[in-house]
Amino acid sequence: MQDYGLWAVVTGTTDGIKKALVFELASKGLNLGLIGWNPSKIEATLSELRDRCGATTEVHHIVKTVVADLAKLSGEEIVAAIAGATEGIDVGLLVNNAGMGCPPEYFHEVDRQLTESILRVNVNAAVWVTKGVIDGMLKRKRGAILNMGSGSAMDISSFPLLTLYASTKAFLATFSKSISLEYEGQGIDIQCQAPFFIATKMTKMKSRYLFIPSAEIFSRASVRWIGYDRVCNPYWSHSVQAFVARTLDTITVWGLECYAKWLRAQERSRR
Repeated sequence: MQDYGLWAVVTGTTDGIKKALVFELASKGLNLGLIGWNPSKIEATLSELRDRCGATTEVHHIVKTVVADLAKLSGEEIVAAIAGATEGIDVGLLVNNAGMGCPPEYFHEVDRQLTESILRVNVNAAVWVTKGVIDGMLKRKRGAILNMGSGSAMDISSFPLLTLYASTKAFLATFSKSISLEYEGQGIDIQCQAPFFIATKMTKMKSRYLFIPSAEIFSRASVRWIGYDRVCNPYWSHSVQAFVARTLDTITVWGLECYAKWLRAQERSRR
C-alpha cells in the first residue's frame, strides 16, 4: 500500500465498514486523513486507534481529521475541506467510503430531504473529493482511488424499493470505470468495489463467515484488492453471490423485491 504514498484520505470513518477500513489501513503503516460529520464519533475512532497502536503512540501525529457534513456542503466547500485535510501531505490513497442508505420504500415515498442527502453524499461528495486529490496524484504519477459501490448496482439489474441507493452506487461504478480509463498509464489505479451484505448496523445482519462477513473480515479483503480490476467483489463469497445473481437475474430481482417488502413491513411495525 505504501507504494502509492504514505497518506490515505478516507471519507466516512466512524461506523461499520468505514471504521474497519480505517483500522486496516492504519495496520499497513499509512498515515490517515479522516473526514467525517460527527466530531464525537471521530474522537471515538481516534481513541480506539490509540488503544490499538499502543499507549506510547501519539496517534494525532499520524492522523489528521476534518469535520465536514458532506450532505450539506457544496462542491466548492468539499474541495476546501479536502484542502484542509491534505495540506502539507502527499495523498497516495483516497477511499470514498461515505455513503447513505434508506429504508425500503417506493420512490415517491422517500422524504425529499433524505433524497437530497443521499444524492449529495453518495454522488456529489465522491466526485468533488476525487477532484480534490487527483491533481496531486497526477503530478506525482502515482496514487489509488477506491470508490465503495454495491453489488446491488453491479450484479443485479434492478433493486426495487431501494432505487435511490442502488442508482447512486451504479453511478459510482460507471464513474470509476470511466476515469480509470482516462488515467490509465499515469500511475493511478481507480477501482469500485461492489460488496454484497456485510454485518453492520446499516444492514442489521449478524455475521455469517461464508456469506455475510464482518466489517473487519471484509476490510482485510478490500485492502488486498486495491489496484486490481476496475470493478470487483473483493470478498470471495461475494464474488460467488455475484456470479449466481447474474446467472439467475430474474429470480434474484423477484426475491429481492419480496425481501425489500418484508423489510419495509418490519420497519413500519417498529414505528
